[in-house]
Amino acid sequence: MTIDLVCLDADDTLWHNMRHFEAAERALFDLLAPFAAAGVSRAALDAAEARNLPLYGYGAKGFTLSMVEAAADLLGPALTAGTVTAILRAGRDLLAHPVELLPGVDAALDALAGRAKLVLVTKGDLLHQETKLAASGLGSRFAGVEIVSDKTAATYARVFRTHGVPPERALMAGDSLRSDVLPALQAGAFAAHVPHGVPWSHERAEEPDHPRYRRLAALAELPGWIDAIGRGL
Repeated sequence: MTIDLVCLDADDTLWHNMRHFEAAERALFDLLAPFAAAGVSRAALDAAEARNLPLYGYGAKGFTLSMVEAAADLLGPALTAGTVTAILRAGRDLLAHPVELLPGVDAALDALAGRAKLVLVTKGDLLHQETKLAASGLGSRFAGVEIVSDKTAATYARVFRTHGVPPERALMAGDSLRSDVLPALQAGAFAAHVPHGVPWSHERAEEPDHPRYRRLAALAELPGWIDAIGRGL
């Protein structure tokens, strides 16, 4: 079986991302420390995110709104304009952080480009993702860029149709089991999990036992697996 299309996630697959969200979380918890323990603040933030993801979608802007809402839930009338301003500042820092490629990404993309068409499939705020892609210098590496509100089996099926490749000849690789692996498998493609750090609580899922799935230690291992698929292994 030949893989003709390789879809790649962006955040924490090609460049660092989660550590910047963690920095914003720490800033929030420090602001709320006089009123609540870090565990209580985290629970409030997780609850706000769970409520807001269907409304705001994924990305730094929705996350910033959830931070403000978590603070309001915990502080009530004690929430001051100064605290809100500080939270918004942390959100702006999150939007403006530098884009740092993960080790080995350039070499891995070079190897993959010799094997299949490459398409970037990432979710989040359109402007922020476009800005990060431009800052990464990787835009010219991809035959297509798909910035989506969520990653579902229908999302991947549409991407495969757009690029004229049947799902059994497509592969998705990324750091999220919930977004990059499970729906791609459901759509009929191959899927590689390339974990990076501690996954975001809203992206956790059980690892599948599936013949079209592999867990890789690094993106650099993906070309070898594609070659093995081609040999029928």
